[in-house]
Amino acid sequence: MRVIAGTAGGRRLKAPPGRGTRPTADRVREALFSSIGDEIDGADVLDLFAGSGALGIEALSRGARWATFVERDERAAAVVRDNLAAAGLSERATVVRGDAAAFVSRSAGRRYAVVFCDPPYDTSLAAVTALVEQLHAGDALAPGGLVVVERDRRDPQLGGGLPSQLLAVDRQRSYGDTVLLYLRAKDR
Repeated sequence: MRVIAGTAGGRRLKAPPGRGTRPTADRVREALFSSIGDEIDGADVLDLFAGSGALGIEALSRGARWATFVERDERAAAVVRDNLAAAGLSERATVVRGDAAAFVSRSAGRRYAVVFCDPPYDTSLAAVTALVEQLHAGDALAPGGLVVVERDRRDPQLGGGLPSQLLAVDRQRSYGDTVLLYLRAKDR
């Protein structure tokens, strides 16, 4: 796994030990950032369920102003810190060790223009949507903010529409077994 482009392009990233995390594949990250490149420059980004931190680190490398990484597993949070240091990006980031829902409930103070949300695949889409809606309701999601949710293409919930008054599906892209669901914050 490596940083694809930007100031830290080519730097290798470590993955957390064990099977508890599923780092986003390089080709999926490359496609993701090719599609949202204009939104990253100068943005504050949030990497929920950070795992290795690859998504937030890629955003920083490509010009994001700030990144917050949220990861509940201590070993994975340590890997995010190590990866930030190896990429030379630690000074523009913070790593929060804790549960994503707990972070979202107290996330006042910063508005995120881009949110990466790659929860365990057994987390329901409704739970993920509720989490992001809470960010929006708490004014931590910038107006028109983009949320990218990673899911397994076999997830039966993907075909049922998005049960949300605060978010709209912007687009959906598939890359092998991975689906990226791009959501936009609606005006309130």
